[in-house]
Amino acid sequence: MVEVKNLTKRYGNTTVVDDISFSVGEGEILGFLGPNGAGKSTTMNMITGYISSTKGTVTVDGYEVLENPAKVKSSIGYLPEIPPLYIDMTVEKYLNFMFDLKKVKLPKKEHINEVMRLVKISDVSGRIIKNLSKGYRQRVGFAQALLGNPPVLILDEPTVGLDPQQIIEIRNLIKSLGKKHTIIFSSHVLSEISATCDRILVISNGKIVADTKTSELSSSIAGNQKLKMDIEGSQGAVLNALKVIPGVLKIKKKQDIGNNVSRYIVEYQNGIDVRRDVFRAIAAADCVILDMQNGNETLEDSFLKLVTQDQTQNKGGVR
Repeated sequence: MVEVKNLTKRYGNTTVVDDISFSVGEGEILGFLGPNGAGKSTTMNMITGYISSTKGTVTVDGYEVLENPAKVKSSIGYLPEIPPLYIDMTVEKYLNFMFDLKKVKLPKKEHINEVMRLVKISDVSGRIIKNLSKGYRQRVGFAQALLGNPPVLILDEPTVGLDPQQIIEIRNLIKSLGKKHTIIFSSHVLSEISATCDRILVISNGKIVADTKTSELSSSIAGNQKLKMDIEGSQGAVLNALKVIPGVLKIKKKQDIGNNVSRYIVEYQNGIDVRRDVFRAIAAADCVILDMQNGNETLEDSFLKLVTQDQTQNKGGVR
């Protein structure tokens, strides 16, 4: 549905987006994740045709954005970080205006009412936009992106500034829209991406540093699985018991907690579960497991590792 090949954007000697390639399939929700200044907004602006690329191509629904800009733009619903609202209009008049501007062919009144119902702004349809809360303004911006039922939705930081309840509602809306639309959803907030998207693309300093399923991000970066355990017993007995367990690769004592209790990190092969064998081995060694937890990196740890590694190699930032 969306295919990006060798996309590059330079301003003078500054490379803002650096030769990136990725594709998004029909009905997929792609989370475009990166710190502020990573190049997310610039990439989205090139996909929509708002700005041109220095090099590379963007194809949407089979049409190249620079060769068929009108066709591509009719296939995209775009919600910028700051929604493009005419704040002196009422909600309904604004959506009527945008309907005409986009040259939508659907039945006008029925379609606008359906879009307002979908984003839950029917109750404020007669109110002037400048008098609405930020949450409602964001919903109005969402509504204009949905006019015409475009197959592709590009949402740039759609939950910025919203309260927790509004964030949950927008998140649920995005997930429901993913059943009928291809969605690219950018954010620098990892919890938003992981709760909403099927796949995560991490960008840092204008380059893609990871492209993986949300559930696999930590393991793809951290490597082997880990257990964190607090064990009572002698260090020698614990190490001898653990090192003979099939699949165990590395054992590291992290710290002494006190009263003959120490904390260990056990690294083991992906695709197996060693917890039962660990429990039996420690018990047979006359030691006691007081606490056992997943020692794998969290999504936040993985994201910070990716970004930090890239930033040590590249100085500066882009938007």
